[in-house]
Amino acid sequence: MKNMKFHIVKRDRVSWQFSFLVRILAIVAALMVSAVAIMLLAKKNPIEVYSSMIEGCFGSDLRRWSLLQNTAVLLCISLAVTPAFKMKFWNCGAEGQVLIGGLATVSVMMFLGDKLPYPLLLVVMLAASVLAGIVWAVIPSFFKALWNTNETLFTLMMNYVAIQLVAFFLKYFVKSGSGTLAPMSEYGLPVILNHEYLLNVIIVAVLTVLVYIYLKKTKHGYEISVVGESENTAKYIGINVPKVVIRTLIVSGALCGIAGLILVGGTNHTISTTTVGGRGFTAIMVSWLAKFNPLYMILTSFLVVFLEKGAGQVSTDFRLPEAISDIVTGIILFFIIGCEFFLQYKILSTKKRKEND
Repeated sequence: MKNMKFHIVKRDRVSWQFSFLVRILAIVAALMVSAVAIMLLAKKNPIEVYSSMIEGCFGSDLRRWSLLQNTAVLLCISLAVTPAFKMKFWNCGAEGQVLIGGLATVSVMMFLGDKLPYPLLLVVMLAASVLAGIVWAVIPSFFKALWNTNETLFTLMMNYVAIQLVAFFLKYFVKSGSGTLAPMSEYGLPVILNHEYLLNVIIVAVLTVLVYIYLKKTKHGYEISVVGESENTAKYIGINVPKVVIRTLIVSGALCGIAGLILVGGTNHTISTTTVGGRGFTAIMVSWLAKFNPLYMILTSFLVVFLEKGAGQVSTDFRLPEAISDIVTGIILFFIIGCEFFLQYKILSTKKRKEND
């Protein structure tokens, strides 16, 4: 036993039944560990805490729609980063790309809102947000495609530039100097069936299906997968890698622009430097957890938003420090992310490995 060694071996294939079982066990284990943490740190009954989380997300019609809206926004940004990450272009600039799309949207609302017919205004808002998102995504992709620059640093830098641009234009827009732009709900996206966020959810649902088809069923999606697996292989079979890189970031930027439109035109009807609220980075985790599958991202986006909103409700109900809620959220995410290891690899002892060989 003292000389026994272990090896990590990559699994050849995992059945969906095994994958489902591992994830269920991870969630159960996370809830049990979280319960212990709650009892030790907060001296509260875990059942009451979990009930508070559920109440915070589903306790009223307003809370349910807020949950759907936040899930839709996070899902939209996750869809945006997925093509680039599947191609192994590490786009960490979704935060800035969404913010620039929102800035373009609010600019159209402010300067053209009372000058254009409402249907035409919506078209111009969409075009402006998409174009702005594309420009912000294409700049780093252009440098990566031609000069192989570090896209992680470049896209992160673009985030800070976007934040400063928003701060600058807020000073220009708001003559009082307060830096707070009043909401312009009269120029926002239309309300359908008396639900303010329903159109946002529908837009993202349609985008999810379209991105799934694009990645799984089209030539462009195939080229993205090949470039992600090996650039040398892609070049060998005649794929123009720089072209694929730039084209893919055009798609990502366009989706980020639409996310900016949804946030500004369909939710807040205004903008600030914190409008995106870190979702650009959270979306990376959502995309990875879903293994770049847009349909799975629906569940992972919902889970992340549920934990975030539920943790906030726990802090309010029990007057607990937000740190405790964050600890519970972190434990649950840790187990969910950690279970992916056991789906990708298995641990074998040296003896067993020799028998298998």
